[in-house]
Amino acid sequence: MPRRLSVTVERFPLTQPFRIARGAKTEAAVVTCEIADEFGRGWAECVPYPRYGESIESVIEQIEGVRALIERGGSRDSLEAQLAPGAARNALDCALWDLEAKSTGGHVAAIVCGRVPRPVETAYTISLDTAEAMASAARASGRNLLKIKLGTADDRERIRAVKAAARGARLILDANEGWTEENLKDHLLAAAAAGAVLVEQPLPAGEDAILRDLPHPVPICADESLHVGGDLDRLLGLYDYVNVKLDKTGGLTEALRLCRQARERGFGIMIGCMVGSSLAMAPALLIAQDAEFVDLDGPLLLAKDRPHPLRYSGSMVSPPDAALWG
Repeated sequence: MPRRLSVTVERFPLTQPFRIARGAKTEAAVVTCEIADEFGRGWAECVPYPRYGESIESVIEQIEGVRALIERGGSRDSLEAQLAPGAARNALDCALWDLEAKSTGGHVAAIVCGRVPRPVETAYTISLDTAEAMASAARASGRNLLKIKLGTADDRERIRAVKAAARGARLILDANEGWTEENLKDHLLAAAAAGAVLVEQPLPAGEDAILRDLPHPVPICADESLHVGGDLDRLLGLYDYVNVKLDKTGGLTEALRLCRQARERGFGIMIGCMVGSSLAMAPALLIAQDAEFVDLDGPLLLAKDRPHPLRYSGSMVSPPDAALWG
């Protein structure tokens, strides 16, 4: 039986609106790819991201553009040569990893991790709101690691309020490119006063040169400024950590390469996600095994997840069952 590629769009309502500095959403819209042959079926999910010029329609068009390659048996390497990094390549790359595991009766973790993967601690995201509402959400979360969405002209009261309500939880502050050269110093000092463990992407990508000459009282992590390994050299001296997301790298194959190259250059690593289902998080959990910070809480924001979902217990998330992926 020849290979067959199917592409579908799925929508997962959120339990409540999710807000960041660039806007809000009430659902996770994902593109799911399934690749099947006589030996098995592999599948994966991607989240088109407008910040990077993507839409559901553009991602499907990219996938359809390499349908012939995939269906005639194209490999992950050949896919990489034909498709730019991004959501479309992520779905296909991870589906090919899953297909290989299902076809051989093996597990992707055996290749990626070299050992049995373990549960890891993940951040839980508090979306952007008033200081009072964010403090209330932090208080109710019961989590040990919180990621706080910020990015307004003055977030200092939000930072103070969440710190007071967080009951000792460690805080990652994510500005999503929303701070400016004028308010950056005040925000970094507020982050330090709150004992934050990380500040994520404080300035717009391409406008972050100021970070080279500014003290880092809290380590700073690149997100929107980093996509693939080729971005790393220009981030040296600007950032302390990099946030690796499969929808940016174009899948697990490049993410593995990126993590290795980041370590070689002395960067710490955070493994992050877009808002998606357990299927989107599953491959990322394998590279999260050795990361200092993990932010794979997307399914916790959904009103309903996929069958065989990831298991979350408190602040810990367990590796995927083979029934889901890998």
